[in-house]
Amino acid sequence: MASMKLGSKTDGFHRDGNTWYCTTGLPSDVTIEVGEMTFNLHKFPLLSRSGLLEKLIEELSIEDGSVSVLKLNDMPAGSKAFELIARFCYGIKIEMTSLNVVSLRCAAEYLRMTEDYGEGNLIVQAEAFLDEVFGSWTDSIKALETCEEVLPYAEEIHIVPRCIDSLAMKACADPNVFNLPVAGQPDAPSQRDVILWNGISSSANKPQPISEDWWFQDVSFLNLPLYKRLILAVESRGMKPETISASLIYYAKRYLPLMSRQSSFDHANNGNPWATVSIPSETDQRVLLEEIVTLLPKKRGVTSPEFLIMLLRTAMVLHASPLCRENLEKKAGAQLDQAVLVDLLIPNMGYSVETLYDIDCAQRMLDHFMSLNQDAALSTPPCIVEEGQFLGGPDTLQPLTMVASLVDGFLAEVAPDVNLKPSKFESLASTIPDYARPLDDGVYHAIDVYLKGSCNMLGL
Repeated sequence: MASMKLGSKTDGFHRDGNTWYCTTGLPSDVTIEVGEMTFNLHKFPLLSRSGLLEKLIEELSIEDGSVSVLKLNDMPAGSKAFELIARFCYGIKIEMTSLNVVSLRCAAEYLRMTEDYGEGNLIVQAEAFLDEVFGSWTDSIKALETCEEVLPYAEEIHIVPRCIDSLAMKACADPNVFNLPVAGQPDAPSQRDVILWNGISSSANKPQPISEDWWFQDVSFLNLPLYKRLILAVESRGMKPETISASLIYYAKRYLPLMSRQSSFDHANNGNPWATVSIPSETDQRVLLEEIVTLLPKKRGVTSPEFLIMLLRTAMVLHASPLCRENLEKKAGAQLDQAVLVDLLIPNMGYSVETLYDIDCAQRMLDHFMSLNQDAALSTPPCIVEEGQFLGGPDTLQPLTMVASLVDGFLAEVAPDVNLKPSKFESLASTIPDYARPLDDGVYHAIDVYLKGSCNMLGL
């Protein structure tokens, strides 16, 4: 982690409970209250570095020489930041790191610690250190996370967008080409790991190529608003939609327990990489899911129907907005030819549960698929089947035939449900044109299962 030490003195402060004292030997002539903490200090070191403190001290000057009391209720990062700043004003050594530079920079802005109040003042030094932080992926991530503590101030002085731009640039670069420092990756080989072969230097243990998902875990620790801004930033820089979709899937599975195949309460499995992640409230999960849906790339085929339907199931449980669920149905329906039977078996979660599986949802996805493939269906004349094979270029009908097989399998699966009305069964079966089925065995089998179930119900 990057760090910078400021100041020269090594001592000077003593804490007693919630009170800080400067141990210079001189009596304190100003008291600063920051939250529950009290600092007994001296006017001159403070006003010589801070425009705000100079102004406030002048306003509170008392002729009889009694101690002035100042309240800094709006201090960014509170007493923790002010303690470091007080030390800085006294010339005492402080260490600036990627974890405190944002709060120090915001506090310095609040206190107006410009070059008008001493050369090498805190604003300039914090800015110089931020430039170093933005050069490192790991330090930029840490700095961005700390922005949450002082968000309004960090936004005002443009630290947040600079952090995000730094991260987006690195995420879009090829880490194998630019040798970016990636969390969890081994350090660069040391000198003793280098061997010579025919006079050419090479590494004895060559590092493995870094995959495109190297940054997913790091950014998944960001809260939703910051993560969303980062995704929009990498998208604007031209990142492949497949990579963006994969990051969204990673983020969603981290914070939406229902997206996991195992129980949301089963964190005992050692194989669960997010066992220590606290589960957000249902309201927060709903907001997160709806945002994820808006961020999904629009390009067809980028996000698998399996994940889209998993999102849809979760959206139903969390009572996401109708618009959100409709968008997911359309996205999944658009690539229904890539789905498998288990994807369509969505448990019915309506208020008036009639059937075990959500037949209406399956019908809407199928209708959307047919509306997108209507031109192909209409342009292909019937009666083009001979011995189960299409004549005259089957490519245009291949998605239809795949969906026909999927629907026939779905019908056979739901046919035993005694509550499945004939009209719904017929509607699903007839949505697919007859000529899209090379063979009718699937639909006949589904009809047979349905009729047997009806007869059993009637005792026939």
